[in-house]
Amino acid sequence: MTFSTLTPAADCGPTSEDAAVTTTQRVTISQIADLAGVSVPTVSKVLNGREGVSGETRDRVRELLEEHGYRRRGGERRKPVGLVDLVIRDLDSMWANELVRGAEAEAARAGVGLVVTATHGRRVGNKHWISHLAARRTDGVVLVVSELQPGAAEELRRLGAPYVLVDPVGASDRNVPTVAATNWAGGLSATEHLLALGHRRIGIITGPADLACARDRLDGYRSALQRAGIPLDEELVRYGDFLQGGGEAGAAHLLALPEPPTAIFAGSDQQAAGVYDVARARGLRVPEDLSVVGFDDTEVCEWVWPRLTTVRQPLFEMAATATRMLLQRRPDEDAGRVELSTSLIERSSTAPPSS
Repeated sequence: MTFSTLTPAADCGPTSEDAAVTTTQRVTISQIADLAGVSVPTVSKVLNGREGVSGETRDRVRELLEEHGYRRRGGERRKPVGLVDLVIRDLDSMWANELVRGAEAEAARAGVGLVVTATHGRRVGNKHWISHLAARRTDGVVLVVSELQPGAAEELRRLGAPYVLVDPVGASDRNVPTVAATNWAGGLSATEHLLALGHRRIGIITGPADLACARDRLDGYRSALQRAGIPLDEELVRYGDFLQGGGEAGAAHLLALPEPPTAIFAGSDQQAAGVYDVARARGLRVPEDLSVVGFDDTEVCEWVWPRLTTVRQPLFEMAATATRMLLQRRPDEDAGRVELSTSLIERSSTAPPSS
């Protein structure tokens, strides 16, 4: 397994006028070579992602291939290279660790290598990354909570590199395979659990507003309150970052309200750990004074005390499923969306509200 970091690169490339291919027949490698002023072997290297071509020449040849609609004879797929890419925002959490483990296990089962790239929140698909991908080639890319730069999807398709989204950012293309958990159902079950214990003032610290999974968990929370006939209080809704700091900031706001919540649905296990810290700093006991529910079911649940009630989402299975879809999918198959079930895991961090 190989690790790398996505680094930004400036956009550049030639802009000179191109000659036109006037034939109605399929454009050939030889014609592209003539237009680019290079040899046929050079065009072949670009097509197959091999080294030995300058960045400027590579960009020039690619532009001509795309402009003139070059297609390999018969539309055949490239031979597999035995490498799969996993692109993920960060690697410094147990959430990410479970996803990497799942992708690596499926890649190993299939007999291929795994290259892991951390984006650190940046969009995926700058020219540096695309060129690197083209040079070493890949059998496909699993994108976890990552957003593609404009044009990057077309670049991946042109390279013959299919991709699968895991917990996509924003609205995903219906033509792209997607793997997610039942986040709405998870948010619903977490909130209904607290309601069943007798809580009526329940706060939520969800994730970033641009993430579909965070919005779905929030929608599940709202639906549970609505079913119980409890009006939504927007003061009890906070957006975090799924990290401990987000939980601390959200809890500080919620517990400072004139009428603070008796329970908090933290939206992730790491945010729940942040809620624990703020509660204890205020002299509150979990669960006697404040019930807390997380989301993910990572090792954090066993490390905090009392042990954390949470919603389990199958992170390992999600990454493994996405990797398997990537390796098995053919270009002419319909894309699909797979949702894996969440489930509530009751431990010791929730109890009826104190009198």
